Amino acid sequence: MRVIRPSDFAPDTAWDALDIARIDPATVRLHWTDQPYKWHVNDGPEVFVVLDGIVDMHTSDATGARTHRLHPGDIFHAEDGDEHVAHPLGAARVLVIERAGSV
Repeated sequence: MRVIRPSDFAPDTAWDALDIARIDPATVRLHWTDQPYKWHVNDGPEVFVVLDGIVDMHTSDATGARTHRLHPGDIFHAEDGDEHVAHPLGAARVLVIERAGSV
């Protein structure tokens, strides 16, 4: 057993991650970042929970592009095939649950 304090996690590289658990076939990872990720489409569902900081989640689909501002405690859920990219406003820590090996 362990206690994880997200505020203590401060790696040197944006989007570096602390592997918390592997729940086959998914991973639970704590990410820290102060830089945007890249546009991507997961090969399965993704749950993205903002723990601290603010993140603008950009999405795009057949109806157009949108931006969702996520605050601590907000959850973003992407299904398989949903195109999205996270842009933190300053430093942010997020918990990501997704298929192991996903982008």
